[in-house]
Amino acid sequence: MLRKFGSAGVLAAIAGCASVQKQATTTAAGGGGGSDGADTTSTIEGGKATAWVARPSAEEKSIKQNIDQFNGQSPHTLEMSDISDLGKKTSSAIPAGQGPHTFEWAHDWIGDYYQSGFLADQSGKLDVSLDTFTDAAAQAVQFDGATLGLPTSAETVALLYNKEYVDSPPKTVSEMVDIMSEHHDPANGTYGLSYPLTPYFISGWAQAYGGYYFDPDKDPMLGLSKPETIKGFNLVADTFTKYMPEDTTYGPQASVFSTGNAPLAINGPWYLATLREKNLDFGVAELPTPDGGTPTPYTGIQLWYFSKKMQKDTPATNAARSFIEWYATNTDLLLEIAEKHGFIPVHEDLAGSDELPANVKGFSEAARQGIPMPTHPKVKAVWDPVKNAFKTALNGDESMESAMAGAEETIRSRWES
Repeated sequence: MLRKFGSAGVLAAIAGCASVQKQATTTAAGGGGGSDGADTTSTIEGGKATAWVARPSAEEKSIKQNIDQFNGQSPHTLEMSDISDLGKKTSSAIPAGQGPHTFEWAHDWIGDYYQSGFLADQSGKLDVSLDTFTDAAAQAVQFDGATLGLPTSAETVALLYNKEYVDSPPKTVSEMVDIMSEHHDPANGTYGLSYPLTPYFISGWAQAYGGYYFDPDKDPMLGLSKPETIKGFNLVADTFTKYMPEDTTYGPQASVFSTGNAPLAINGPWYLATLREKNLDFGVAELPTPDGGTPTPYTGIQLWYFSKKMQKDTPATNAARSFIEWYATNTDLLLEIAEKHGFIPVHEDLAGSDELPANVKGFSEAARQGIPMPTHPKVKAVWDPVKNAFKTALNGDESMESAMAGAEETIRSRWES
């Protein structure tokens, strides 16, 4: 499950961030044209740009506040629309020469959208260095040497622990098993673990021993049937599922922990709002370490995309670029996002910082365990076959090796069709 982020509250001044009010100063040499050699200063021409987002209501309210702040301090104007089906709408509007100058989404669309001609490379045109952001975030906004957006926040899954049951989080899977087995009592409505089983959620274990789902830089690109990946899949199937509710979908799993009926959960930062509403006393920590492995979960990076409309150097393009630079580098804004909505900053000055709320800091540290989701267009064909194969193996209909080998065959056939 990926929350396709939202953001933030009322902002402080933008000192230290990318400037939203750029001025061009020209000094005329004495003589001709009526010049007397005095300095003349002119404000850059204001442009009007459009932005599309897809947010829950609380986050929509916040982004409107952000944009109002920008518009009030800038010669530019940004107009926002909240779009219910952003993927469908961008895929139809952008090729028709319509759509926004920028839109907000996770980074996993970058490869497909760039190769489809939906995006504008802004390399060499930015006033912001990618060194401003974590390595994973900087990597996520690039494809084939093009810079296609600026990152704002991250997400990944981490370990959550209920402090009523657990004083401190387990550091190893062995310690995790001890806690789960102690509290697992389905007859009385308690379970050892709350854990939705989707390819994204289980990626940390599948890739813990050197395995991988898909990597365009490796041969083979598909690693689902590699022994290292199978070992990770089996860790989930053999070690964790026995302590979970039988229904492994998101809703039933998430509710067990949020209602105080499990000591441990594996979930993402989108879950924080629910837990706060329930007044649960909980903590967040990195995924525990399995014997002989290192958890390596997929991370998602939220960014403002540079849409096709930004290919031309126009006042509107300047407006969109100015807003994106301002938003992505405004540490006051990013801290407000973290405090109000649980977003994980990717700005180097905030990532893992003690300034962050404790639970957001826990997710920030967990995100450093991970690797960005692949952006290659071929990865789209991977997710459903992995989900179906894991379910088949979990139900005992096939071995994990056979099910994942079948998933690879399905994926290759889809690539060829």
